[in-house]
Amino acid sequence: MGTQFLILLVGFSIVAIAGYEIAKVFQKIKFPLITGLIITGIVAGSSVLNFIPSTTLPKLNFLNDIALAIIAFSAGSELYLKELRSRISSIKWMTIGQLVSTFVLSAIVIYYAADYIPFMTGLPSKVKIIIAVLFGVIFVARSPSSAIAVINELRANGPFTKTAMGVTVVKDVLVIILFAVCFSIAKAVINGEELGLVFLLFLALELVLSFGLGILLGKILQIPLSLKINGHVKAVIVTLLGFGVYLLASFVKANTESIFHHEIILEPLLICIIGSFYITNYTKNRIEFIELLEEISPIIFIIFFTLTGASLSLQTLAKVFWIALALFALRIFTMILGGVFGVIAAKDDKKYTYISWMPYVTQAGVALGLTTIIAAEFPTWGYEFQTIIIAIIVINQLIGPPLFKMAINLVGESHLKHTTPEYDGIRDAIIFGLESQSIALAMSLKQHGWVPKIIAVSDGIKQNNNDFEVITISDVSLQSFKILKLENADVIVCLMSDNENYKIAELIYEHVGTKDIIVRYNGTRSYLEKFKSLGVRTIDPSLAMINLLDHFVRSPNATSILLGLDQNQDSIDVEVRNKDIHGMTLRDLRFPTDVIVLSVVRKGQVIISHGYTRLRLEDIVTLVGTTKSVENVRIKLEC
Repeated sequence: MGTQFLILLVGFSIVAIAGYEIAKVFQKIKFPLITGLIITGIVAGSSVLNFIPSTTLPKLNFLNDIALAIIAFSAGSELYLKELRSRISSIKWMTIGQLVSTFVLSAIVIYYAADYIPFMTGLPSKVKIIIAVLFGVIFVARSPSSAIAVINELRANGPFTKTAMGVTVVKDVLVIILFAVCFSIAKAVINGEELGLVFLLFLALELVLSFGLGILLGKILQIPLSLKINGHVKAVIVTLLGFGVYLLASFVKANTESIFHHEIILEPLLICIIGSFYITNYTKNRIEFIELLEEISPIIFIIFFTLTGASLSLQTLAKVFWIALALFALRIFTMILGGVFGVIAAKDDKKYTYISWMPYVTQAGVALGLTTIIAAEFPTWGYEFQTIIIAIIVINQLIGPPLFKMAINLVGESHLKHTTPEYDGIRDAIIFGLESQSIALAMSLKQHGWVPKIIAVSDGIKQNNNDFEVITISDVSLQSFKILKLENADVIVCLMSDNENYKIAELIYEHVGTKDIIVRYNGTRSYLEKFKSLGVRTIDPSLAMINLLDHFVRSPNATSILLGLDQNQDSIDVEVRNKDIHGMTLRDLRFPTDVIVLSVVRKGQVIISHGYTRLRLEDIVTLVGTTKSVENVRIKLEC
């Protein structure tokens, strides 16, 4: 038995790894990753190749439990109260609008349209009501991970984006609570239990216990996160604790019937999401916890979505596609109504009225997780229910992200990088900050053939210099930048405070697009990641001297050349702009014998160069040699 289980596990692992590689092909044609994983699971399942027979799926249910725990952790970690406070009113009303309209209207319409849904035809009215309500609950669920991916891709920021992210996370927390209530009622109704005072008391007890155990789980999670142990070990402990919640819930369910004559049903998803919420908001371990989840999640998602696909019937999926399309349209309609209500109730900007629903279309982990639970609990109709929901989720995954992107662009909260200006034949360097270092840098650049300008930020103070231009602006703003003609700059150097440097770098990134931005970092730690997100090159003065001395000790000759201490030697980076050079090998270019190509960087990747290396347009070539020869090669590559 143990050997068979091990073979099954290894076999599934191979399918999952293959599924991930296949899913990356789907990404190249603009399909979501989870779509590729689900399709791979369907092909590997009993519907097509039967690599994962349907009879073996129950043995892999523990993988679903692990995945659902991590999905709940991820949802809870996004509910960071400090980031939601500024838009709390908009989030509240939009959440109410989306929750009530989607849940209530969807459930009502589906109940009255039950005879048009094959698996619901002929079922008792009470079961139809239960299924309609469960449809409504699943329709409320959203995908925080998809929303974050779109926001990061567009570098979106603003009131609309903050509201969308807040509503997305709050809805996923509420939908799990709503699911816990509806699911308990559904089981009671279908099993013939009386929905009296005793049932309601037990339901309240189950919710209170789940909340309490969630807080306890948060305190337990804090222990390994606080220890100075390897990150991979922490990731394993977090995963095991999540799985432990499911084992505990199963144990309580199995052993309370004989004591209370009623099964105590703990809600593992709710416990995990509360534990994650506690870690995120009430401990110092938030950042590390999120980083661990980011490390674990890709593996978990591969397993979960592949297993979900394997449990589907391709034939059933084909039959319900048009029903799924109709229910998708129903969900969109209810979301539009909820969005209009939310904007009006919160008194938000009227321009949000008809696009406020667009951020909430996409669904993924939480919706699939809840559907999996329903399918396992109600096998007579649960798998048909699951198939329809998965078809809807696939449609949502395809339609949702583009709609969210459209909404962000319509409200003007996208902050993508501006197109890099074309080279005008003059090597311009703009230096922000008038001080001794900026003057020395400008003098050195001018000696090497650059045209430097220093930008002084002050109120009406005039500066004069005969060697290079000094321009005074009143403040760091887009309006002030318009007079500087920064689009001609090849390099921008920021030598001001970290806050001012970041403002400059962000404005350049979004409105100018200069390729190289260099910043002198002044030690404010919160700005390091911000600079990194903009692709800025940072220089830390406190470490620069140590690094310089280290290079002098280990390679004094090379360091002397790089620093320009040898008057006859120089080193420069040159971008290949000469179209005649494109496709030629280094050996065919016949560079002077006193010039060496140190490296070639292509699209951010360093290429180990040799005589047969072919240059491409926009390659960055690092040259070392005599000053005259290096300059000649530069002209040859650029012109």
